[in-house]
Amino acid sequence: MASTVLKVAAFSRCCRPTLMRVYSKTAPLYQGVPGAVWKLGRLNHIAIAVPDMEKATSLYRDVLGASVSDKVPLPEHGVYTVFVELGNTKLELLHPLGEKSPIAGFLQKNKSGGMHHICIEVDNINAAIVDLKAKNIRTLSAEPRIGAHGKPVMFLHPKDCDGVLVELEEA
Repeated sequence: MASTVLKVAAFSRCCRPTLMRVYSKTAPLYQGVPGAVWKLGRLNHIAIAVPDMEKATSLYRDVLGASVSDKVPLPEHGVYTVFVELGNTKLELLHPLGEKSPIAGFLQKNKSGGMHHICIEVDNINAAIVDLKAKNIRTLSAEPRIGAHGKPVMFLHPKDCDGVLVELEEA
């Protein structure tokens, strides 16, 4: 908000002070965020860790009637994925692939599974990473990796994002 100064003018005829508003000539009327070189986009998906991929896939396909993808292994991420189409976004079902899978550790703590992360699109992932690191937001890897959609992704530390693991994906 621009700085405003109220000045008391000379007494008017009825001996009441007259207030005049004078705006600062040095502070702009609008002080917004400077133009960013990257832009946050739409919610791409919500990822759910599941202990039984076939049971979870059946729930969304057979019980709820959603369109689901085939199960795809992503060994570089240590997961199997199935995408559930919802119209305005997707669910990503995650199941461990290998003993060192980050999803295996999540499921050890959460036996029934649960929400693992949210994925939000950005228009320039490299600019977003530089900007977020400058704002003390930690990332879980030094460089973006190629995600399940074949696009660069980066995970942001949940301790810096109000307890939510956030995945950024270049649109």
